[in-house]
Amino acid sequence: MLKDLLNQITRSVLGGTNLNKAVNKLASDAQKKDKTFTFQALPQNLEEFKALPEAALTDVYAVAALSALALTRYETGKDDCFAMLDFLKGPEPMSPMEKAAISDRFMDGKYYKVRSLFEGATPANSYTPAQPYRIKVTSNQYSFQNEGWAVLYLHSGGADNPRPVRLRKKPSTGQWFLVEIQYLGDIRIPAAEDKWK
Repeated sequence: MLKDLLNQITRSVLGGTNLNKAVNKLASDAQKKDKTFTFQALPQNLEEFKALPEAALTDVYAVAALSALALTRYETGKDDCFAMLDFLKGPEPMSPMEKAAISDRFMDGKYYKVRSLFEGATPANSYTPAQPYRIKVTSNQYSFQNEGWAVLYLHSGGADNPRPVRLRKKPSTGQWFLVEIQYLGDIRIPAAEDKWK
């Protein structure tokens, strides 16, 4: 990291470019981070979910990934899905309004929205994820600007921009909890369902 900074400064001074710009860009890039989580199987109930190493909830990126993992269960086990999400919500379980919002997002069988968050899932293959299941979570320079809060991003194979998820840290336990899911918006429909293809 220090070597990169020195190279940037040297190039800036010798090349006559703006030194502040180079330092700011390097600092911004240093705050961006990607983490990919791999899961061999999708949990079917809360017990299997809690057995995952990521369920310690101490890694904010892991909690974001687990939120998508929990939502995969909605299609065949809504109660199990909500139990997993309640676990991720910690001290503030899901409200009836949040449950209704999730149900609304999956209306008309649009379960592919959550499958699109796994690597290899694209409109061309009807959002069929590669196995083992992998989820990429990223942060940017604004992700942690409020202490104890985070906005991280999940990547969808059917959207051009990453989708946000908000989390909050509980200082007494050091655990991160899910606050708000904002990544279930509309995406490109599967190619097999596109009447114009």
